[in-house]
Amino acid sequence: MKFLLCHNHYQQPGGEDQSFADEARILESHGHRVLRYTVHNDAIHKMGRLQVAARTIWHRRVYRDLRKLMEEEKPAVVHFTNTFPLISPAAYYAAGASGVPVVQSLRNYRLLCPNALFLRDGKPCEECLGRKVTTPAIVHKCYRNNRAATAVVTGMLALHRAAGTWSRRVDLYITPSEFARRKFIEGGLASEQIAVKPNFINPDPGMGSGAGDYAIYVGRLSPEKGITTLLEAWVRHAPALRLMIVGDGPLAPEVRSAVAACPRIEWLGRKPVPEVLRLIGDARLLVFPSLAYETFGRTVIEAFAKGTPVLASDAGASAELVTPGITGEHFKAGDAMSLGSRVGALASTASRMRQAARDEYVRYYTADRNYEILMSLYGRAISRHQACETSQRAIEVLEP
Repeated sequence: MKFLLCHNHYQQPGGEDQSFADEARILESHGHRVLRYTVHNDAIHKMGRLQVAARTIWHRRVYRDLRKLMEEEKPAVVHFTNTFPLISPAAYYAAGASGVPVVQSLRNYRLLCPNALFLRDGKPCEECLGRKVTTPAIVHKCYRNNRAATAVVTGMLALHRAAGTWSRRVDLYITPSEFARRKFIEGGLASEQIAVKPNFINPDPGMGSGAGDYAIYVGRLSPEKGITTLLEAWVRHAPALRLMIVGDGPLAPEVRSAVAACPRIEWLGRKPVPEVLRLIGDARLLVFPSLAYETFGRTVIEAFAKGTPVLASDAGASAELVTPGITGEHFKAGDAMSLGSRVGALASTASRMRQAARDEYVRYYTADRNYEILMSLYGRAISRHQACETSQRAIEVLEP
């Protein structure tokens, strides 16, 4: 079969970019032909504000390009990972005009929340959940701390909600967790329109030793990831275990200060993926301290693949992924004392959880298992699309 995968790359590479690449590879590894259509947010630097705003709502060139591509190649499905801001919802209409079923991954909460995180002032915020127009986000300047930019995102969401774009132009949405699925249903999407497919790790990195006497954090050093809570736990509440931090981001100065204040913290910066996986596998445990409603938690299943238990905050999907006492433990999101106390408790029992964590990966998060789910969902999208077309033709016949 032939599939078209589309993605708007971020300026800072992240999990969505990785998921786009991973899904393309597993489809190709099973003999399918994969067409890729991508744009990159670096192009924004060459545009004026009004041009970016207009393309966020409707990008005419993308519509023309995708319609031409789909009519020439006739893919069985077009699967979007991210369309914001430069692909735009115009892409769905191009697919509709070409008769191609549409699948949209939901790896953030942009359809419901302009900043995509349900997070404000370091705390979960659902003030815009379920609103037809997300005006509170404009008041609080939730997107890039810029009221004008937030108004553009809010306008795009409201316009396409009113036009029925989200409900009628997408055949199937895919979320990586039940937690995220429930949020989108609360936000107004139909339950039958949303399916769950977790992320996966490929190739299998193999089980680690757990012999290192340290905890590890891997990810972006940004406020929503709970970095401040993580650092405070080690600086003020003094877990005996060493902490290794892998990653970079806007809170790098705070991490540097914490390293100077606490000899048990070591910051390694960015590392190649094989080195990151080795460090995770040697760790006693991985800490996932996010404050935001994560839709998944890729580093959690990387840890499971290496047999490393996870100490996760109780916010978002990460709490769903980790089973307390079996594959790790939970702590109260944003509570450094809770995190610090749970580090010691998990460190003392981590060795006997390693096989259970590894088994969790093998059962749910391998490429083969993910391929089976993905193909099933593509089939579901095709069937839904055909049923909608049949229904529309029947209506047209009955109309006077």
